[in-house]
Amino acid sequence: MAVPKHKTSKSKRDKRRTHQKIEALNLSKCSQCGEAKPGHTVCPECGYYNGREVIKQKEV
Repeated sequence: MAVPKHKTSKSKRDKRRTHQKIEALNLSKCSQCGEAKPGHTVCPECGYYNGREVIKQKEV
């Protein structure tokens, strides 16, 4: 079984983890209602995707 010969320094460990960060979602504007939504998803507010209604929303 492989066992490290020397302790990995905090600097070396942190350099390895630089790509494991959480990034904010890129939000786009819904063409139907103007609300912010994640790209390539149905708008949670109006239920439209790509100019057509995909999910029927209940009237309040």
